[in-house]
Amino acid sequence: MRNKFLKYQAQTTNNPIGLEMSYAKGSYIYDIKNKKYLDFVAGVSASNLGHRNKVINKAVIKQIKKYWHVMVYGEFIQEPTVNLCELLSKNLPKSLSNTYLTNSGTEAIEAAMKLAKRVTGRTEIIAAKNSYHGSTQGSMSIMGLEERKRGYRPLLPDIKFIKFNNENDIKKISKKTAAVVLETIQGGAGFIIPKKNYLKKIKNKCKKLKTLLILDEIQSGIGRTGKLFAYEHYNIVPDILVYGKGLGGGFPIGAISTSKKNMSLFIENPILGHITTFGGHPVIAAAAYANLKETLNLKIMNKIDEKEKLFKKNLKHPLINEIRGRGLMLALILKDKEVANNLVIKCLEKGLILFYLLFESKAVRITPPLTIKKKEIKLGCQIIINTLNQMDNSVH
Repeated sequence: MRNKFLKYQAQTTNNPIGLEMSYAKGSYIYDIKNKKYLDFVAGVSASNLGHRNKVINKAVIKQIKKYWHVMVYGEFIQEPTVNLCELLSKNLPKSLSNTYLTNSGTEAIEAAMKLAKRVTGRTEIIAAKNSYHGSTQGSMSIMGLEERKRGYRPLLPDIKFIKFNNENDIKKISKKTAAVVLETIQGGAGFIIPKKNYLKKIKNKCKKLKTLLILDEIQSGIGRTGKLFAYEHYNIVPDILVYGKGLGGGFPIGAISTSKKNMSLFIENPILGHITTFGGHPVIAAAAYANLKETLNLKIMNKIDEKEKLFKKNLKHPLINEIRGRGLMLALILKDKEVANNLVIKCLEKGLILFYLLFESKAVRITPPLTIKKKEIKLGCQIIINTLNQMDNSVH
């Protein structure tokens, strides 16, 4: 199977992890030799309720027995899709009460950028350096790392960049700016948290200039930081909210939420302003609805702070410079790139799945299922510390 994987399936790196899957359950993944791996990645912040969650399984099977794909987005009334949008509306501010469902986070970013231009009649978009919003052409245009996109130019015009958490750069927002697009917590850059009311200052400047603030919560949303969305920690509300990953509980989905007034601009001049064949897919929507309802009902988010503290308490080592992030969106910043790379490889050998971040080479991500148990956190942390001890001893 490995040979077929390398021969027939397109690759994204020269050295994929290559773990050959058998099955997964809860916080664990099992390979074809039945070796189990504790999962500290959760499909890169996607499988929020763990693997093969019973409630999500039941919802998917129930919907499959009724109907799958029947029509392009927005034409037929499909109960699971409507239910999902309603539940989201009930848990979001009124200004974010209307939702458009997409197939992925990057498609949602594309839709948000288009909508911002329609709402404001402007073309300039400002994003942050070291940002990541997806890999399609529009999303890549607002990616804040030139070396990752120079091979694909020309990209969208009228894009400017500011430095995240740099208050002086806020003055670059002008009456020409349609939208400022920011990750609430910068992901690929190393899980950078906004400081000193940075987001509030951005929001105030945008409001003054009638510029839209688009917050990307594709990774930080749906309970990962201890709130349904991370912006709730910072006493602001974006004009357009973009999310995905954890919303599907392991199924592919993206979404943008904004006001009904804003969203109505996709209806005319021109009609079909944003269209998608599989967005709002009934089976995916059923999974997402079950996932969201379970996350809210089980009060999973109330336990996130406690789990964050447990990670930080058990991950103290001379080779760990700091732990960034919030909730269960954490990044170990190691001594150097080599330590980070070896930690991921050696922990995998010991049955613990870790992963890298896009831009920060010294970082290792810890984004486990939100349902991870305390004993599983302690076990994984002990594997990390033991591995770092061995690496430290070999150096000395």
